[in-house]
Amino acid sequence: MGSLCDEEVKQLFCVCVLGLDSDESYEGTSEASFKDAVVYDGTQGNNGSVPQENGIRKHRYVPLSLRYSNLTQSLCFNRPFELSKITMPIVFNEPLSFLQRITEYMEHTYLINKACSLSNSIERMQAVAAFAVSAVASQWDRTGKPFNPLLGETYELIREDQGFRLISEQVSHHPPISAFHAESLTGDFVFHGSIYPKLKFWGKSVEAEPKGTITLELLKHGEVYTWTNPFCCVHNVILGKLWIEQYGTVEILNHSTGDKCVLNFKPCGMFGKELHKVEGYIQDKSKKKRCVIYGKWTECMWSVDPQAYESNRKAEKKGELKKLKSQDDSERADNDDADDMPEVQETVAVIPGSTLLWRISSRPQHSATMYNFTNFAMSLNELEPGMLATLAPTDCRLRPDIRAMENGDMDEASREKERLEEKQRSARKHRSKEEEEWSTRWFQSGTNPFTSSQDWLYTGGYFDRNYSDLPDIY
Repeated sequence: MGSLCDEEVKQLFCVCVLGLDSDESYEGTSEASFKDAVVYDGTQGNNGSVPQENGIRKHRYVPLSLRYSNLTQSLCFNRPFELSKITMPIVFNEPLSFLQRITEYMEHTYLINKACSLSNSIERMQAVAAFAVSAVASQWDRTGKPFNPLLGETYELIREDQGFRLISEQVSHHPPISAFHAESLTGDFVFHGSIYPKLKFWGKSVEAEPKGTITLELLKHGEVYTWTNPFCCVHNVILGKLWIEQYGTVEILNHSTGDKCVLNFKPCGMFGKELHKVEGYIQDKSKKKRCVIYGKWTECMWSVDPQAYESNRKAEKKGELKKLKSQDDSERADNDDADDMPEVQETVAVIPGSTLLWRISSRPQHSATMYNFTNFAMSLNELEPGMLATLAPTDCRLRPDIRAMENGDMDEASREKERLEEKQRSARKHRSKEEEEWSTRWFQSGTNPFTSSQDWLYTGGYFDRNYSDLPDIY
């Protein structure tokens, strides 16, 4: 490892969970088999329980049985590979495209529907804030790297049970930019944005700075909310167990009323007591704090009156000062080998008088052996015979490498991944030679009308099913 420069190490390891690898690949081996399928109901209650039969068709979930939670175990192949030539062994992947990973924002769509039904603007902001936190909750323990989308790749999802449909497209390859547009089937909301994280390599960790604006329009109330996602940091990309934390300030602005929600995703801190914690507040246009929001992005979010929160905080500080005085200074020593993941502290301590805004859905049994997927994530690669007649030929459900990986054929998945990336390189060289510009199909670069920032805006027409002139990317 000492012979690699920082850039080479960055290319190999830093992107293994952020969806930003190069065009190279590796023919890895595995005995994983995904042939059997288990059926779960596609909907869940707020408490994570699985409801009974209710007339909604069920979604099939494939038991993704490849295990690679231990990085060292994963690299024990029967034949070696050269780190200087290979940037992305497929063993680091999960069988989803980054476009599908973005779609996981919609797992808790009921929070948007709830916001649409509320008459009070502060309560609507509470629901929107809870949705913004829930949108990153699926990243908990998800250290597998989604497949990097090919230029022109698309993904659509229609969920009548949750009342929305979504289309996304890979609109740029260098830099990689993914655009998405979701809309209510009943015309209540529109949710859209573009994602292009900026990576920073810190030696033992990789930080992804969120770039791109997230926009939610509640059409019934004539309201528009915008925000950006928190920073994401992946620890131990070189040595040790991979683990993820989210941190940074997220500001959600209601452009119609002037209400603002400020959420602080806290870094884990020296002793890990802040791990996964989120705290913030909602203020009205006169900058008066109306409520405090707190919880963990991996568990739940609560709302409470500001005075009750401050009283509880003062009581906690008195207890913390006593604990700090008794801490051993040796615990403050730096660890040069790996950033050990702090032990997860006790669950969120609920302040009396608090109102529950959101609770994470329980993950399926044996999720740890299935890339830590949620029930929602497991349904995203579903491909039924009737869907072939309506899907765009660029939909990532049709990607041969992802499909081979889901079926457990890792050698075929590696070969197909290499073939697709070589095809993409050849197409790029041809365009350069002919001086042709790439044209996106469903989105166009423009200005977000609410933030005046650069954005990718949906041009419409996808669900008319006119797929003429689409590129042959597979």
